[in-house]
Amino acid sequence: MIRKIIRIDKDKCNGCGVCADACHEGAIDIINGKAELVREHFCDGLGDCLPECPTGAISFEEREAPAYDEEAVKEAQKKLFVKNQAMSAHSVPKLQNWPVQIKLAPVNAPYFNGAKLLIAADCTAYAYASFHQDFIRNKVTLIGCPKLDQVDYSEKLTAIIQNNNIQSVTIVRMEVPCCGGLEMAARKALQSSGKFIPWQVVTISIDGKILE
Repeated sequence: MIRKIIRIDKDKCNGCGVCADACHEGAIDIINGKAELVREHFCDGLGDCLPECPTGAISFEEREAPAYDEEAVKEAQKKLFVKNQAMSAHSVPKLQNWPVQIKLAPVNAPYFNGAKLLIAADCTAYAYASFHQDFIRNKVTLIGCPKLDQVDYSEKLTAIIQNNNIQSVTIVRMEVPCCGGLEMAARKALQSSGKFIPWQVVTISIDGKILE
């Protein structure tokens, strides 16, 4: 049948995987570093993935394609849910990038494109037990301690934000005064970048709790 379906331009695709996450039906996979529509009968033609693509690699087209199979999608979603539930009890979220130290991080890297950026003080991962689960998951992580490094991170952070398509910034710091330098550097970088990016600051207490 002829119907509306998505088309992915591999020349424009940077392999960030945002479209695959945005596709609730599971029609898209990342193969050899590029997004592919691997299950045409899972694509409903509504295009939830289109506005999420940072490079404009996805568009609509009308062509011969199998009909959308809602029942098959539901069955696949059930199986994926069961699998994820089983894995979540044993798995730890993996880092999306390396290196993680602000001083060592490159200004330009593929993992920054479309990234949700986490800027965290070194101590937070040790003070807050669920740091991986609550903060690192699905984010690109940068860590530092201005007191130990004795450096102003704002210039490096400004360059990263200016030169990449950063979607959001989360700053995680301890309640202690020395972490103020990290928060100030991140705030300065956001202002200096000239971009309007959603951001938030989360403060961890010395006894490992999130302060309101």
